[in-house]
Amino acid sequence: MMGVAVLSSATPVETGLTAGSWYYEIVRKGKTYSIVWRNSHTVGGGNLPIAILLHYGHGTRNGGYVQGRDFINPAVQPIFDQIAADVWRVVTSS
Repeated sequence: MMGVAVLSSATPVETGLTAGSWYYEIVRKGKTYSIVWRNSHTVGGGNLPIAILLHYGHGTRNGGYVQGRDFINPAVQPIFDQIAADVWRVVTSS
């Protein structure tokens, strides 16, 4: 899927584990469907997603701080724009 590919390519790479751990799920709640992108690379017993730590920043063991890097939003914004354009085209073509 396109979202997985752009998130993988936008993820900062040290080992490649986080970049290679993106996947998506289609979630249905009643009549509403959502696409949810997730990343399975975690630390801390599976409690801390590395992608979120990279995105928002995190504290270090020695009391330091690693500044986050907004890589998720710029990566997925073109996908949202394309979905909106496709839906608008379908809605207005009738």
